[in-house]
Amino acid sequence: MIECSIPNTTFDTIQLAHGGGGKLTQKLISSLFYPYFRNEYLEQEHDSAQILLEGNRIAFTTDSFVVDPIFFPGGNIGDLAINGTVNDLLCSGATPRYLSVGFIIEEGFPIKDLERIVKTMAEAAQQAGVFIVTGDTKVIEKSKGNQIYINTSGIGVIGNKTAISPNNVRPGDVVIVTGKIGEHGMCILSTRNSLEFESEIVSDTASLNDIVNNLLTQLPNSIRVLRDPTRGGLSSTLNEIAQSANVSIEIDEASLPISDGVNAACELLGLDPMYVANEGIMLVFVKQDDAAKALEIIRNSERGEQAQIIGKVIDSDKNIVYQKGVFGNRRIIEMISGEQLPRIC
Repeated sequence: MIECSIPNTTFDTIQLAHGGGGKLTQKLISSLFYPYFRNEYLEQEHDSAQILLEGNRIAFTTDSFVVDPIFFPGGNIGDLAINGTVNDLLCSGATPRYLSVGFIIEEGFPIKDLERIVKTMAEAAQQAGVFIVTGDTKVIEKSKGNQIYINTSGIGVIGNKTAISPNNVRPGDVVIVTGKIGEHGMCILSTRNSLEFESEIVSDTASLNDIVNNLLTQLPNSIRVLRDPTRGGLSSTLNEIAQSANVSIEIDEASLPISDGVNAACELLGLDPMYVANEGIMLVFVKQDDAAKALEIIRNSERGEQAQIIGKVIDSDKNIVYQKGVFGNRRIIEMISGEQLPRIC
């Protein structure tokens, strides 16, 4: 009899997979961070904390970026940091306003490369309509880091009638993805390993202000939850939402928007696009009756032209994500258990 090994989820030291956005990340948060930090804001389990401050609802978020390589087709660590934090605020239904930036720079890092990164950050911030209002810089000894790491925190304002939360998801809701999946993760992998494919794979890093603003303006009462499927890809994000909402989700494999380049690269390397990171798309959960209108709104934005309805929410407390295959078969899509592509953001 051949026995399949079960992935180890118990470690005495931090592993790369603890930062992968999958099962080990969730276990680290639930077993170590939550017991010490638990409060009503963390328990929202959202991309940003929603806080009431002197009568105003604000969203507050933070993220750190350690991507390798720091320059890649379609962007670099700088605009990745700005766009990632802006999108986290947008996923809370907030209008992004202010960012902080923290640099950890390795001794010997070229000034011209730092200027290139900073210039790109300024351009990304201007495009997203946010101000970088404070920051910090630390320099560490040579060979003690990987050139440069960046932390960005952000504050946004939430409208009084906006209610975006995974807890709002209901059976029958429709799942939309705003663009092609797997672009960023495969771009980083191919650049890092100097892999040459027939067509260059470019990162999808971008802020999605127009898509979110249009959805919340035109369908203010129909958008259940927004989430950007970064680390761990669609699989981890869908599983997080299913668990929070106590539902199951069915995804239609034939409806997934995947470029020929990403699809070919994944097949060649034995990777599943559902587990590959993204940096410029969102998952939108919307009421069934308004799904067609939501799709139309998204496709009217430049970054949403490839949007597709990819699935639906099922009335089941099993909290499982299924994928229906092109031949009618059905498989369970679990949250990633290890680290498929380390340091992609």
